[in-house]
Amino acid sequence: MADLRTNLAGIASPNPFWLASAPPTNTGYQVQRAFEAGWGGAVWKTLGDPIINTSSRFAAVHFNGQRVAGFNNIELITDRPLEVNLKEIYETKKRFPNHALVVSLMVEPKREKWHEIVKKVEAVGVDGLELNFGCPHGMAERGMGAASGQQPDLVEAQTMWAKEAAQTPVIVKLTPNITDITSTALAAVRGGADAISLINTINSLAGVDIDSWNTIPHVGGKGSHGGYCGPAVKPIALHMVADCARNPGVNIPISGIGGISNWRDAVEFMLMGATGVQVCTAAMHHGFRIVEDMIDGLNNYLDEKGLASVSELIGKSVPRYADWGNLDLNYAVVAKIDTETCINCNKCHIACEDTSHQCIERHTDEQGKSFLQVREEDCVGCNLCAIVCPVDGVISMVEVKGTEEPMTWNERQAAVAKLTEGKDADKKEAV
Repeated sequence: MADLRTNLAGIASPNPFWLASAPPTNTGYQVQRAFEAGWGGAVWKTLGDPIINTSSRFAAVHFNGQRVAGFNNIELITDRPLEVNLKEIYETKKRFPNHALVVSLMVEPKREKWHEIVKKVEAVGVDGLELNFGCPHGMAERGMGAASGQQPDLVEAQTMWAKEAAQTPVIVKLTPNITDITSTALAAVRGGADAISLINTINSLAGVDIDSWNTIPHVGGKGSHGGYCGPAVKPIALHMVADCARNPGVNIPISGIGGISNWRDAVEFMLMGATGVQVCTAAMHHGFRIVEDMIDGLNNYLDEKGLASVSELIGKSVPRYADWGNLDLNYAVVAKIDTETCINCNKCHIACEDTSHQCIERHTDEQGKSFLQVREEDCVGCNLCAIVCPVDGVISMVEVKGTEEPMTWNERQAAVAKLTEGKDADKKEAV
């Protein structure tokens, strides 16, 4: 079996699967149950000045029969006294010394506040700290969470303040509610962060009850925006992790968060640069024991790939992730329909005819049997037909070997500029 151990900026873990800072890590009882189930680490629910949470506070988006395709919450940081949390953190670490125990923190953007809480938390023996600069609701209205995380100067300053007092690694948790995630990632680096974690939840409103007209969830007839997570946010999270991983200035480890539900998701995040992953919604949906399948699946995958360690996955796909301007414009694929396995549902034809390039035709063979065929000269290789096809493997995208050399948009523009150097505007347009 492969070695699943990870090391995130000096924080050792028996496997890459951690619970994220959230309701599942609210108490020592929960975190200890998680470690017993097999989780390699946990980030304790955010500590700070205790608040009062609302009732109700959760909502879910179900789609096409899938429960909890997305999850929304308006829950805030811990509502339990700091002393109680610290006692349970100490007891948990003492009982599970080889598991990664990180504590999430959030206080006002004041140097003395960060120094005070960092020293108190580290005194009970934690492995690391995670600075919560991402909570998009409730705390943001108080000048914390995403309100801080959306301002690179505050991210840098507060990271620096935490590092001034910290003796353990400091992870900065980033908000996705920003135009460019690398701007705050770079600010965290400037502040001295040992690692970053992303993404935190996305601003959202889960829905509206069209009978009562109340928001979902609502608190006595009124609602508020909350944080969105779960499988639906995975593509957004994966993109932001990849953006940070490929930025040479963000040269610190990454803990990947956002819609991770199984070992395959974890592999994708690690291929795109994450050292390990954090899970929340899937655990809330199915319970702590899902980690058993995650560990088994990852072990089997690594064995099949002939990899001795999970660390060999980290960042392997990052060089393949580029800006659009660096993609080969001369690369081409076309759709091929396997008429033997096609069930003739006609979905590909409808999708192509109505919303794509009208290149799928219906024909009849000598026996009078109807079949679908792609008119390859008009196929642009958009993938839509393969996406809507309900049977896996019926439609495949096949590479077309052309005679033209690879050419990206950036290369094309550079070539045009060179050819037209010193020429007037009309000649440039002609070229």
